[in-house]
Amino acid sequence: MVTFVARVLLIVFSASIGYVIGNTFGVLQPWHSLLGMLLGGAVGFFIIGIEFVIKNFSFEGLVAPTVGLILGMVTASFIVGWLDLVLPSSFVVFSNIKHFLTIVLMLFLGYLGFTVGLKQKGDLRILPAPTFGRNSLTSPKVLDTSVIIDGRVADICKLGFIEGSLVIPRFVLAELQNIADSPEPLRRTRGRRGLDILNEIQKQVAIDVRISEVDYPEVREVDSKLVKLAKQLRGKIVTNDFNLNKVAQFQGIEVLNVNDLANALKPIVLPDEDFIIKIIKEGKESGQGVGYLDDGTMVVVENGSKLIGREVKVTVTSVLQTSAGQMIFTKIK
Repeated sequence: MVTFVARVLLIVFSASIGYVIGNTFGVLQPWHSLLGMLLGGAVGFFIIGIEFVIKNFSFEGLVAPTVGLILGMVTASFIVGWLDLVLPSSFVVFSNIKHFLTIVLMLFLGYLGFTVGLKQKGDLRILPAPTFGRNSLTSPKVLDTSVIIDGRVADICKLGFIEGSLVIPRFVLAELQNIADSPEPLRRTRGRRGLDILNEIQKQVAIDVRISEVDYPEVREVDSKLVKLAKQLRGKIVTNDFNLNKVAQFQGIEVLNVNDLANALKPIVLPDEDFIIKIIKEGKESGQGVGYLDDGTMVVVENGSKLIGREVKVTVTSVLQTSAGQMIFTKIK
């Protein structure tokens, strides 16, 4: 509401300034005042339009177009100044159109520089890229809802495996809040756990946590917003979501999947290796028993269905790698 009132006041103020200027230069022709008021109001709308255009741009995204605009206008001034020096003072035509030519060249070259800078903003290397906290040499990590609720990211940060800034988008916070306010008990518990994890991460001194206010009203899905934000920040997405993982990688965004990290850190088990496992239930096939290692890896024991509840020494026969992790097939030694 405050923003709306401020925009209305800006338009009224711009129209008033235009009216005063038109009235000053058009004393004998009253329609100049009306024209000035309309032009002033148009300037106010133009400023508000610029606000809508640039609000979804990062600092780095605005640097290149702005530099292009300034270079274009400076080039126009140099061209007019050069013509003023080269052409003789007796050249009346140039004297009459000098100011008009300056405005036209500034508009044309300024627009040209702005559009070129807008297209090439990702390739600007003259100016230093904006930093994201105390770890400016590493790219920011954008957290999604699933990895926050999972909670393991807090321990990973605490152990120092993640460097750089953690970016938590405002729309992710809103989604967490909606989950925490859900009437379903399980969903509500998950949402509140996610909020607790965020508070735990923020209390860690070694981690630079920042809230991103960037939003994309035209995009409805949170996953699409995350991909767009990561691309804008040149950051990485930290997630557990398989679909988000694939979509982000398809668009050239680097993804840090906590599940992949957990699988990579599981101990390697080789064929013919022996270890002790407790059989806790029957397997899918006849005679099979099933147990689990400390990291959750499923162990299938051949002819182990009759030994449920007992610890037995087994020998590894084969290891199957699946998308959910490893499955180890063994036989009783």
